Amino acid sequence: MFLDYFHEIKQLIDEVERKEAQTIQKAAKQIAEKVSEGGLLYVFGCGHSHMMAEELFYRAGGLVPVYPIFEENLMLHKGPVQSSQLERKTDYAASFMEELPLTDKDVLLVVSTSGRNGVPVDAALLGKQKGTTVIALTSKTYAASQPSRHDTGKHLHDTADIVLDNHIPKGDALLQAETEPELRFAPGSSLINIAILQGMIAEILHLLEQTQTELPVFKSANIEGSDAHNKRMVELYKNQIPLLES
Repeated sequence: MFLDYFHEIKQLIDEVERKEAQTIQKAAKQIAEKVSEGGLLYVFGCGHSHMMAEELFYRAGGLVPVYPIFEENLMLHKGPVQSSQLERKTDYAASFMEELPLTDKDVLLVVSTSGRNGVPVDAALLGKQKGTTVIALTSKTYAASQPSRHDTGKHLHDTADIVLDNHIPKGDALLQAETEPELRFAPGSSLINIAILQGMIAEILHLLEQTQTELPVFKSANIEGSDAHNKRMVELYKNQIPLLES
């Protein structure tokens, strides 16, 4: 059965490569331009999607100017039932988004595979109110299968300047149970989202390499001699990203 899962993941990656390459490059170019001008890449998601903020923040081999938006009440360790209920609410995002120093120099990446819940939609709308370029990572197929829970009736992809489509099917699960045909399992969104985002980061750094003498990249803390480099990177961005000093 694991081979079936691997097959489905490979098929999805191939589909994303075919259909989303230009959009990934467009998003990367936008972020590279903002970063080169002193801006940041803000990253937000609820539930399991919040892992994308973890994935891109303080990452060995990753982009330094990444500002993760961690709202603990929307993470699973504070209670999965509570986080799922809060994620659905229109207007809840204002409680943590309004205080963020988002500007037109920044990019806000909002991750939600279904794209139907109130918080991701509001996060994108609040970002746009501040003049920030908004990128959505979502599934248009999933969104088309389910009504929006936001008061406006909008899905996440309706609110963004750039939409990265992960092509995940309705329900996320990729495999079907043999004994219960209506039961599906083995979600694919986390792997596909990471592939899209790390591919995008690679493209960003390739673009920055053409204009900068030193790339804003963290080195692995498990390689001797990397501490001095990483400390210098932290010094460069700690005022913009206070979490780097925590």
